Amino acid sequence: MPEHVFYEKADGVGTITLNQPEKRNALSLGLLKEMDALFNEIEADRQTRAVIIRGAGKVFSAGHDISEMVNGDVGAYNEIFRTCSGVMGRIQSLPQPFIAQVHGIATAAGCQLVAACDLAVAEEGALFGTPGVKIGVFCSTPAVALVRAVGRKRALEMLFTGRLITAREAEQYGLINRVVPAERLEAETRAMAEKVAEASGLTLGIGKGAFYSQVNMDDAHAYEFCSRVMVNNLFAEDADEGLKAFLEKRKPVWKGR
Repeated sequence: MPEHVFYEKADGVGTITLNQPEKRNALSLGLLKEMDALFNEIEADRQTRAVIIRGAGKVFSAGHDISEMVNGDVGAYNEIFRTCSGVMGRIQSLPQPFIAQVHGIATAAGCQLVAACDLAVAEEGALFGTPGVKIGVFCSTPAVALVRAVGRKRALEMLFTGRLITAREAEQYGLINRVVPAERLEAETRAMAEKVAEASGLTLGIGKGAFYSQVNMDDAHAYEFCSRVMVNNLFAEDADEGLKAFLEKRKPVWKGR
């Protein structure tokens, strides 16, 4: 049984809870491996159409487990960062949209996790940052997801200074989608997830895959690629059902194919 993450699902929405509150939900190697294994289950589950990631206790995640980063060898350190990078990459490669539900702090690899998610909602008191520079370890891997979310100048300011930014700043930067009162965080995140889950899981997967494939292409290649995706999408049973339901003014019944 998983020790560091807890997973539940209902009404088309899966919820992953980082469950190491005594370590401020540090992304330890054990936790990362459990998440990676859990992703296999989520990927195969056609009934789950959106996934929330949240943290137990007082914070979302304070980043890597620092105790794993002293007195180790090259092999151990490589395994930590290789596993972490794999988890972050899988979030964007899985067909379901992932939503970070952020409270307390999201720092270093915890901030990376927020940036890697497709969407994010945070409570008003949440803080975000990449403070590794303050302890002599630059947040180079968190920078990968961070710069893609907020752009170079803002990412570099966060990386160079280690300053924590507020939820409102994170919203302005594009790191998160929405800031809500703390008492509304769970309900608002759930509402967003349920809204996403109204769509066909097949359609969401097609669209998410195409989005991340085209995002770094030049405009001409991106349009060419996405045109092919849309043509192929039109031959899916859910596309046929959705279009007919729209014309017939009824609610579509998705089959996931």
